[in-house]
Amino acid sequence: QLVESGGRLVQPGDSLRLSCAASGITVDRNTIAWFRQAPGKAREGVGCISSYGETYADSVKGRFTISRDNAENTVYLQMSALKPEDTAVYYCAAKYGVQPILMAGRFGFWGQGTQVTVSS
Repeated sequence: QLVESGGRLVQPGDSLRLSCAASGITVDRNTIAWFRQAPGKAREGVGCISSYGETYADSVKGRFTISRDNAENTVYLQMSALKPEDTAVYYCAAKYGVQPILMAGRFGFWGQGTQVTVSS
C-alpha cells in the first residue's frame, strides 16, 4: 500500500515536499517512482529512486529531488521553483526490482494521488 500526502495550493516559485508512505514493499530494495497527471493530459513520469540511484524527467531536473527514509519506509518528492505547469495530481508508484525505468506500465503498486496546484 502506498499513501501520498503533502499536496496543496502553492504560488509560483514556492517549494513543496510530498511524502509517500509504503507498506508491504520495502523502499530501499525496490524502485519507487513519482508520476503526475494534469487535467486532459497523459500520466507523466517525474522521477524514481532505487539502489541504482535516481532518474528524473527533463522537465523537472534541477528542481525536483527524490529521497527516502529507510527507517520510515517513506519516499519524498522535494519540489522547488514550482511553476503553474507543475499543477497535477501526483502519484507514488512502486515496482519490485531496482531497475530505474520510468514507465508507468512497469509499476504494479499505486497510491491514490495528491493534488498539487501552483497558482498565484
